[in-house]
Amino acid sequence: MLQGDELPTIPASRVRLRPLADSDVPALFAVFSDEQVMRYWSTLPMRDIAEARALLDDIRAGFQQRSLFQWGVARVGDDRVVGTCTLFNLDSRNRRAEIGYALARDCWGQGLMSEALGALIAYAFGPLDLLRLEADVDPRNGPSIRIVEKLGFVREGLLRERWHVGGEAQDSLILGLLRHEWEARAGRPDGA
Repeated sequence: MLQGDELPTIPASRVRLRPLADSDVPALFAVFSDEQVMRYWSTLPMRDIAEARALLDDIRAGFQQRSLFQWGVARVGDDRVVGTCTLFNLDSRNRRAEIGYALARDCWGQGLMSEALGALIAYAFGPLDLLRLEADVDPRNGPSIRIVEKLGFVREGLLRERWHVGGEAQDSLILGLLRHEWEARAGRPDGA
């Protein structure tokens, strides 16, 4: 599915998806410790920077196992990591994966995640040769739903009380995107 010792860098206009480095641990902590960013996440916010270090270790282990590809979303101008984009639950036999994403609150509303996810989708359906992507979004998270629907994802179902986080039951809205749908939207019937 993916060769090499490191994730490739994927360019977009104002951001690029790049492998995470040890120096990005404080940025990861800043994103994943923010209660508003984590409001609809399936885990509680981080409380200690050691959790961010452990996350980076998990990201690297997942890449080595080819079960998780998680990039830092870095701004082009200063290379500051302001979020992450992820392909996980990779299924090479069925050529599908789930997507995940998080963005620092000070970057919300700027279209950066739409750019980052657009680049991730192109990479997933291009070089990775996947046929299907799935997104699991809390149905109360309107901005996140709008982003994936704008990119072509279609609502496929609701899983009630799928997550239990911080004493709260959370539903999951499942959305899917098929490669042939994405190619048709992009005006690329041959995938080129």
